[in-house]
Amino acid sequence: MEQAQAQLQGAAAGRERSRDLRQLRRLARYLAPYRGWVISAAVGLVVAAASVLSIGVGLRLLIDGGFATGDPSALDDALYAMLLIVFVIAVATFARSYFVTLLGERVVTDLRRDVYAHVVRLSPGFFEVTRTGEVISRLTTDTSVVQTVISASVTQALRNLLLLVGGLVLLMLTQPRLTAYVLLAMPLVVVPLVVFGRRVRRRSRVAQDRVADVSGLAEESLNAVRTVQACAQESAEQERFSTAAERAFNAAAGYIWARAALGAAVIALVFGAIVGVLYLGGHDVLTGRLTAGELSAFVFYATIVASAAGGLSEIFGDLQRAAGATERLFELLDTPSTIAPPAHPKPLPTPMRGRISLEHVRFAYPAVPETPVLDDFDLTVEPGESVALVGPSGAGKSTVFQLLMRFYDPERGSVRLDGVDVRSFDPSVYRAVLGLVPQEPVIFSENALENIRYARPSAGDGEVRRAADAAHATEFIERLPNGFDTFVGEKGVRLSGGQRQRIAIARALLRDPRVLLLDEATSSLDAESERLVQAAVDRLARGRSSVVIAHRLATVLKADRIVVVDEGRIVAQGTHDQLLSRGGLYARLAALQFQADAA
Repeated sequence: MEQAQAQLQGAAAGRERSRDLRQLRRLARYLAPYRGWVISAAVGLVVAAASVLSIGVGLRLLIDGGFATGDPSALDDALYAMLLIVFVIAVATFARSYFVTLLGERVVTDLRRDVYAHVVRLSPGFFEVTRTGEVISRLTTDTSVVQTVISASVTQALRNLLLLVGGLVLLMLTQPRLTAYVLLAMPLVVVPLVVFGRRVRRRSRVAQDRVADVSGLAEESLNAVRTVQACAQESAEQERFSTAAERAFNAAAGYIWARAALGAAVIALVFGAIVGVLYLGGHDVLTGRLTAGELSAFVFYATIVASAAGGLSEIFGDLQRAAGATERLFELLDTPSTIAPPAHPKPLPTPMRGRISLEHVRFAYPAVPETPVLDDFDLTVEPGESVALVGPSGAGKSTVFQLLMRFYDPERGSVRLDGVDVRSFDPSVYRAVLGLVPQEPVIFSENALENIRYARPSAGDGEVRRAADAAHATEFIERLPNGFDTFVGEKGVRLSGGQRQRIAIARALLRDPRVLLLDEATSSLDAESERLVQAAVDRLARGRSSVVIAHRLATVLKADRIVVVDEGRIVAQGTHDQLLSRGGLYARLAALQFQADAA
């Protein structure tokens, strides 16, 4: 995990650090399945470039063979040839553009799919040390950069390279002496364009960063709009947004100025060079060393060569940027998951009894590896037994759930199901026999029916409704505008806390787990909601091995056994009466709750 952290730290700040174009070679395996598209695009690219270069020949024939001789048939033949060339260019450009763009979209779709499929299987420890926003940025922004490169930059680079080489060859064949002048003058045209191009790219990056700041600020404040309004900070947030928007405008204005200056420089330098060629070539025409048609073709080829050279310098920067984006995407793909299925996973025990145990477990979270949360921790839950975990905040109760769900593996010791180390199972197969009801359940931006069905997508509507009945959720769901088909809002914002809990319990009932993990969810509910949720929990736990993180005394009294956890160790266990009679931490916690309830 430390390796993953080192790979990804500071990636947002170093978006342009990669200049190694060899990174792009890793995209080759995504192109391989679509060889037919690659060949079609390459043929279109070569034919289009060759056709563009042949326009110079057509110009020479048109002028020397048509206008100069005054022969109408020769003029017509030259024009027909030019029309044919234009038609070929149009068809070849369509083929190149279609197949290349299609290829770019296809490769990016496959790449996004692979990156997401890998990331969604990484352990929660990865997200403990990596910002989710950074991962999302790679899935969206970086893949878009790669798509642009495949569908535009690479083909533009190859096209410009073909035009540059072909143009130089035709220049030499047309007029070697003038070609020498063009080659000497080319650095005077290309170097300023490269310098201006770098400035434009730098200012473009700054402008993009400022826009990202505006987007991030808007997302943060809108996600917390209730808090903003509750604290009466609308004006302050508006001022923050306005300041960020002005920074984005100023950065964009700088980029626009640089781009406009680049356009002016291109016009001045390229057309100045053309005028120079016309001056030299015009005198050659007057002296008879060159025909008017040859001069026209030469000027055409010189323009092609100059624009191709300038285009290559600009595209090179895009390719460098794409190399960085590709590197960041493959960093994600190369990040190993600390929770991975074994090479030869064992089948789950049959019949499954549901005995779970943690044996001599030591564990520390990746963000603070030097501070163990559990140390030499031993806990066994017998089949059908209900165990309540009690202890102060930070004692390690939630960490026990994290290990039982195998979101993390212990540094030392083992977690076992029916005596078998859970590391020998496929994680997804093992988790299918567990049911987790968190204190703050996750509700998806879907309707109520699909939120419950999420636990078992193959379940029919009837099974979903029976699970809702058992969780005492049907009554409130049917009061919604469209019943089970009602959209419950982003993160379930249209539901109360008790309703969200009953949706989560219905989800667990639908899954029908053998082992149940309950982070007791009634501590912050009103009396009526608590009664309904507790009834649903009691039905859910019936006949299953269950571990409950207990916040309320009512839950503790119903447990078969109470385990008191403090500073990562079990300090006492027994029934409620046994623990009260012994005094100690449990007696103090119980006394505090009695006082709170009395108050």
